[in-house]
Amino acid sequence: MNNKIIDSLKGGLIVSCQALQGNPLRAPTHMAAMAQAAELGGAVGIRANGVEDITEIKKRVNIPIIGINKTAATPEFPYITPSFEHAKEIADLGVEIIALDATLRPRPDGTDINELIYRIKNELNVLVMADIATFEEGVNAAKAGVDIVATTLSGYTTYSPITEGPDLELVTRLKETIDVPIIAEGRYTSPQLLAEGIKAGAHAVVIGKSITNIMFNTKRFITEAGL
Repeated sequence: MNNKIIDSLKGGLIVSCQALQGNPLRAPTHMAAMAQAAELGGAVGIRANGVEDITEIKKRVNIPIIGINKTAATPEFPYITPSFEHAKEIADLGVEIIALDATLRPRPDGTDINELIYRIKNELNVLVMADIATFEEGVNAAKAGVDIVATTLSGYTTYSPITEGPDLELVTRLKETIDVPIIAEGRYTSPQLLAEGIKAGAHAVVIGKSITNIMFNTKRFITEAGL
């Protein structure tokens, strides 16, 4: 079953359905409608945050959900599913995959990342996706037994390089080195970059605000048009 879930994502687009504080779309019913619309548009999976959003989304879509459970954002410490308790909350909802910050930064509760990966996989019986920022972190996560490595945090930590577009080089290096599927995420802002991510070796690509954030895209259109 697990391989079928991962296989179903191959070569496809995963849509991240999230809305931050201050966004009028920040409500579970809105996120569920957005996820359903993404599925109807051809998305192969949904990335979603938190118990309330995931609960509603599960009612509306039939494609795999990559669940995360964020705490307050910080550039210094992991906040994407930072503990076993955060993972269990969303595992109990029936998500197919749990994503977590798998950087090598100290975790708020002092847990070793490899220990956390082991516990989630073996005690919660779900697939685990490692959100990493660097090549070394991707290799470590693969050795720790994750099912998927994602480039989600490249350019979003204080120590990872910030590329103008997506970190395609990281995708390629990981693809050449580790045996688990690579999911590309971060600054994929166009169909052309989506295609480049797959060409670079990504099993699938996650796109969030460039599809789902109306405020961001409205401002982008106005700015790029020079209005």
